[in-house]
This record gives sequence, C-alpha cells and structure tokens, in this order.
Amino acid sequence: MSIISINPANGKLIKSYKEDSEKQVSGKIEKAHTAWLKWRNTSFSTRAELLKNAAALLLTRKLELATLMAKEMGKPLPAGIAEIEKCAAVCDYYAANGAEFLKDEAIKTKASKSYVSFQPLGVVLAVMPWNFPFWQLFRFLAPALMAGNGGLLKHASNVTGCAVAIEKLITAAGFPKDIFKVLVISSKFVKQVIAHPLVKAVTLTGSTEAGKQVAQQAGYYLKKTVLELGGSDPYLVLADADLEQAAEICMQSRLINNGQSCIAAKRFILVKEIEKEFTRIFLKKMQSKVTGDPFDAHTDLGPMARTDLRDELHQQVKNNIEAGAKCLLGGKIPDFKGKHAYYTPTVLSGIRKGMPGYEEEIFGPVALILSAKNEEEAIRIANDSPFGLGAAIFTANVKHGEELAAKSLNAGSCFVNSLVKSDPRLPFGGINQSGYGRELSAFGIREFVNIKTVYVK
Repeated sequence: MSIISINPANGKLIKSYKEDSEKQVSGKIEKAHTAWLKWRNTSFSTRAELLKNAAALLLTRKLELATLMAKEMGKPLPAGIAEIEKCAAVCDYYAANGAEFLKDEAIKTKASKSYVSFQPLGVVLAVMPWNFPFWQLFRFLAPALMAGNGGLLKHASNVTGCAVAIEKLITAAGFPKDIFKVLVISSKFVKQVIAHPLVKAVTLTGSTEAGKQVAQQAGYYLKKTVLELGGSDPYLVLADADLEQAAEICMQSRLINNGQSCIAAKRFILVKEIEKEFTRIFLKKMQSKVTGDPFDAHTDLGPMARTDLRDELHQQVKNNIEAGAKCLLGGKIPDFKGKHAYYTPTVLSGIRKGMPGYEEEIFGPVALILSAKNEEEAIRIANDSPFGLGAAIFTANVKHGEELAAKSLNAGSCFVNSLVKSDPRLPFGGINQSGYGRELSAFGIREFVNIKTVYVK
C-alpha cells in the first residue's frame, strides 16, 4: 500500500510513499534499540553538541523546510520559517539546560549516601499530527535525545515528506544513524508498534479520540504515555479590558496556523458591557485577513490541511447555525477557481449550552462568541468544557487577572492579556480531555526517564 501527500492548495499529488512492511517496522525498531544501547552511555556534553548541530542545520535550511510545509499542509511561508526557528530554539534550550535538569539530586536519609538519578527509558514512539509538522516533533525529540533516549516517529500521512526530512536532518547533525527512525505506516498499525517489547513509551499529539486509543493500547502493555490532545480554549474579555488590544490578540490566536492549532482561541466569552463593541472590533480584524496562496507574501491564511477537514469544519458551522447560532462573518466555502481546501475566517455568535459549538473542538478559522452576564458567569462558562488545554483572560486589572488565571480557570496553561503559546522554558500540556503529562521545560525532559532511587549504606 502507499501513503500519499497532496498539496491542499491545488489538490495535486506531491509524492507517494510505499508503506513499511511489518518486517521493515520490526527492523527499524530493533535498529533504534541497538543504537540506543550505545547512545544511553554518551555524555551530556556529546548530546548537547549534536543538538546544537541540529539547531544550526534547521536555521540553515529553514526556507527549504518551510517550503515543504507550505506544500504538504498549506502553512504560509513566514509561519513555516518561524516554526523552524522555534525548533532550533528548543534544540539549543535543551543543549544548554538538559544536563542541569537531569543531574543527580542528593537526598538526606539515614544512608551514607542517597540520591535520585534520572536514567533514559529506551526507544520512545512519537505519534504526531500534521498541523505543526516540525515543532510538534522537535519539542519531544530534543529533550528525549538529550535524556539519552531513542525515538520512532509515526507522522501524519499527509506530511510524510516532513518526517523524512527530519530523519535526514538528525543524521546529518551527527546523531547515530538509527537513533531516530521514521515509520511509514498508517494509523491502524500503531497498536502493533506500541506492543513491541523494545518500545518503552509513547507520546501523542492529536485528537482526544486518538489519545484514548493510544492510552488504552499503551496501558494494556504498561507503557508510559504523554498525551497532548484537543482543546476548546476560552478567551475571557472582562469589562475593563483594552478592547482594541484584546480583539487583536484574540484574532491572532484564532487564525494562527490557519486556525488549526490545539491552543488557538476557540471560545470568546464576553461580559455584556463590552460584547457589542468588542464584537464590532473583532469582526473588522477578522474580515481584514487575506486567504490565499501560502507562497504569496500578502497571504495571512493558506488552505486547511485537507479537504475532508475543511468539509468537517463547514458541517460544524452549519450544525451550529441550524441550532440557533448567528453567522456574523464567513460561513461558506470560498469560490476560489482552481483552489482546493480553503475556508475563510468565520464568526458565529449566540453560542449557548446545548449547541455543538459549546462543547466540540472547532479546528479551523472559526470563532465562537458566547455571552456572559458578568465575570462570575464568564468563569463558569469557561470551565464548563470537557477540555482543559489553555485559557486566556483580558483585563486592565492585571493582579486580578493573575488571580483568576492561577486559581479560577481550569486549564494547563492560563495567560493574562496574551495569547496562549508554548515556550521551551515553560511546561506545556492539558487536563481532562486535553490529555496528561507535560512537554518542554524541566518537567518535559523528566517524562521519559527512570526516576531512580540510589541508596548506599
């Protein structure tokens, strides 16, 4: 069987890849494990130098790699370049800090010597999505390699070219040839990979349903998992907020990556005093964005990654309108001659409990406006969700906003007067149906290690 990559801007075939056989998959796993047996004994300084090599190669090839993303999943070229630069930054971050994060920690006990040591687990399987084809992988791979682990990648089928490019880059940076391998397989074969005795853990970024399946499969074999899943991030705008600033940030967050981001703003919860004015400003900003060719310098939004995803999004929009939501902007598949998977910015208002948009994740350039009588109700609505990835709050009273973010909003990341974003220095992950475990920072590098007690009498 073949796995194909199609350009979402025009529907043309980019390349067809022959799917790995069961024997080839087992061979790659065994090779990665063999490479790991030596890799686990390398020094932190050696690992750091190779990560810095990878960072340098990423920066040297950023236009080439951004072009590949634009072709395979429609990301506008400037956004793709920024993604590659962020990958280089996470490599440099762990090169500089990984040894400190994993140094032995002395613990005073009755022993003559006792301490905690952090040892690599082995080969870790990464199941990754298409929306950030490089960043999603490097935010796992950089700390995993720095910790002394090996890696396997099952990437989304439509970005197989990106997966192959990453493997070549890791080898070119000087890492052992087989320490990181790409598995060219469909999702139905992931269970077999998880079951392999040489695969020690699994990380997945993807939908909640995909996370449940991987968690169930890994749980059966008692293998550690980290899951970063879907989100329906609420952005609360309070009565004293700077509406111009808030609307600009909300627009940016809703449309980032063509609206296809787990931590993009999804639900805009407005207190009644500012609802009308904020909506006016927000609509104007959403309407000003240009949808078009990802290679055009004037383009703000490229196509969605696939036509089936665009069609699913459009059906969600129609379902909400049929349930009573009001379409203030967009809501139609654009009539672009010769184009393929495009969807223009859309704003729906009047979203209430019982409507699909109140609980579903909307993965595309569609904003949902919800009304709240006051701050208390806004908090309640924000938390009345099965998800819990990110949240943001906008207010002139920064101290009060911080208190709400820290104590009242239920999410893995809560931001005040800023869009939710990932940063190598901060832990990233969700709660509830948005998953568990953390990536990035010191917390992320310790997810796939054996936290070992050493006790000497």
